[in-house]
Amino acid sequence: MTTLTAIAFLGGLSVLLAVILVIANAKLKVYEDPRIEVVSDMLPGANCGACGFPGCRAFAERVVTGDQQPSGCPVGGVETATYIANYLGVEPGSLVKKVARLLCAGGINVAVQAGVYKGFESCRAAALVSGGPKGCVYGCMGLGDCEVACTFGAISMGPFGLPIVDYEKCTACNDCVEICPKGLFELMPINRHLVVQCKSLLEGDAALEL
Repeated sequence: MTTLTAIAFLGGLSVLLAVILVIANAKLKVYEDPRIEVVSDMLPGANCGACGFPGCRAFAERVVTGDQQPSGCPVGGVETATYIANYLGVEPGSLVKKVARLLCAGGINVAVQAGVYKGFESCRAAALVSGGPKGCVYGCMGLGDCEVACTFGAISMGPFGLPIVDYEKCTACNDCVEICPKGLFELMPINRHLVVQCKSLLEGDAALEL
């Protein structure tokens, strides 16, 4: 009898705990807008953080709550922003494509070479050691960190040691902006045609000599 009583007690206790868990789950369940999952699936899924959030799902949550516009995802571009806006019945936001532009025109064909850099082929490494081989300490070092960092293969090194951005492939993901130790990349609207390709802090004549 003692054994049967113990088994019955444990069985009853298990049922009671199960009921408590079911009730607690129902009471504490957090509602999630089903549109978040749909919008998240519409996004590219790159999780690159270019939108300013940790990942695509976090961005989708802000879009659904109205805190962000669909155009805030540069990787998705105009098509994705329009698609999401139509689904949610909201305005997409600015639909002008942005691209990365290099603010340096000092290739090896025109820039003064102050020395020869021999070391790890990395702009960041060279910046720590000597600032690079060029006379202009503000200019591009041409060692290709941006080319390696670009997730979408939109950057290639040109014949004069300067990166070339393929605007068709560029998604304004911000990788090149973050990786460049000289801060020479900037995201701009593709329809902006006036760009000053120099970030030197020197006065005009002094800058031209380098």
